[in-house]
Amino acid sequence: MEFDIPNRELNVYHNGNPEPILSALETLNLNTTLISTEETDGVIETDTSNRQRRLLWTVLVINFVFFGVEMLFGIFSNSMGLVADSLDMLADSIVYALALFAVGGTVARKNNIAKFAGYFQILLAVIGFVEVIRRFLGFEKMPDFQTMIIVSVLALMANVLCLYLLQKNKSKEAHMQASMIFTSNDVIINSGVIVAGLLVHWLNSSYPDLIIGAIVFVIVARGAYRILKLVE
Repeated sequence: MEFDIPNRELNVYHNGNPEPILSALETLNLNTTLISTEETDGVIETDTSNRQRRLLWTVLVINFVFFGVEMLFGIFSNSMGLVADSLDMLADSIVYALALFAVGGTVARKNNIAKFAGYFQILLAVIGFVEVIRRFLGFEKMPDFQTMIIVSVLALMANVLCLYLLQKNKSKEAHMQASMIFTSNDVIINSGVIVAGLLVHWLNSSYPDLIIGAIVFVIVARGAYRILKLVE
């Protein structure tokens, strides 16, 4: 079975008459309608869960490594943008770990995992905004723009790789869709930190770094909202 949650569709690969399957689905009282039935020559994958686990382990390791790298250099370079991005990477790592628990589970379990991930991202965004406001109100030394740019370029390359791997999977399940949303956000965020590093250098001001830090958490909150909408 293949679930397309946003479009509320279910593809069932089976042998024989489809009527028993339709009758079973109708007992769920979900206004089930048979759209079409046809023969297929395609090969049905039987190791979907194993492939998903390998993929999630790969992107989890990549994100956790770059969480450490960006946090370390963010602190040393005094860059709020890098610190914000590193926290986003940590959140992604946790989401991927949670998604591993969902692989092979029920639809309800997968939806609950995605929902928890969304609320966790909202909490992260709130904490981030508090730190950005604190830095705006206080005196902060100039961040090192070169470190910001170099580390963000490396993180961008890592996230593009993760997004490519997730898109190849083509899963419509909520926990995998949530993972793709997080990674898509990361690509945007990395690009923003690179731009902020350039503006810090050109304007000789720390404000671009703080602004991109705030924008990062807006994107995080927006991604959380999209994930929660997926599992309504």
